[in-house]
Amino acid sequence: MSNDPALQALARLVGTWKITGGHEGTVTYRWMNDHFLQQDVRLGDTFGIEIIGRERKLMAEPGADITSRYYGDDGSTLDYTYEILGDTLTIWAGERGSPAYYQGTFSADDTTLNGAWVYPGGGGYISNAERVS
Repeated sequence: MSNDPALQALARLVGTWKITGGHEGTVTYRWMNDHFLQQDVRLGDTFGIEIIGRERKLMAEPGADITSRYYGDDGSTLDYTYEILGDTLTIWAGERGSPAYYQGTFSADDTTLNGAWVYPGGGGYISNAERVS
């Protein structure tokens, strides 16, 4: 597990979650090492992996934000920025402050995460998660 406080906050995600709402399936988060969290995604017929951590270019300091890259079975490579403040998880599509984002709230016992993806122009969909292991 990471000793980076911002990355450590994402430990609440570790485990397998059943996803309902706009997409149905499961996601599993696990620590890769002290620096990265891996998410395995299986939503409907779509699957992929996401690697979450601080970007650190060769011989540079780690980046300020917790970012990720998703690799999908359709060849897509999507970037995200993660943040947990209190019981609220925000995942921006791209950089922090993007108009496309997910925002959800953890239950007191961390067994559910209820929220929605919001897209510019009023689009989006509900995306809820229930911990299954």
